[in-house]
Amino acid sequence: MTQWIEIQNLSRPEIPPIKARLCNSFWTKFRGLMFQKSLEEYQGILIDEQKDGIANTSIHMFFMRFAIAAIWINAKQEVVDAKIAHPWKPFYAPYKPARFVLETHPNRLLDFKPGDRVKLLHE
Repeated sequence: MTQWIEIQNLSRPEIPPIKARLCNSFWTKFRGLMFQKSLEEYQGILIDEQKDGIANTSIHMFFMRFAIAAIWINAKQEVVDAKIAHPWKPFYAPYKPARFVLETHPNRLLDFKPGDRVKLLHE
């Protein structure tokens, strides 16, 4: 069963939330957005690694057809890093330990900055 999470930036409440598919199993985390043709501006996936870390929240962009905004969020629900990830690049990692990786449309990158507080709402 697909679980959805709404991510609201509490530091910028005027910004529309993102609706993300929760990826918390091996298979859903492994697949991520690979082979998907596109992504709507207010959608994405939220990878949950269960604990803060750098290596466990690194991502690759193999088999991706488009760039994404990668936003790393720690267990305290604070943004710790955000950057554009380009197709076929082998490695992106957060600057600081994170628990979650929000992968969303590249237009949403400027909506999240390190230090922002977010709220994750289960639907």
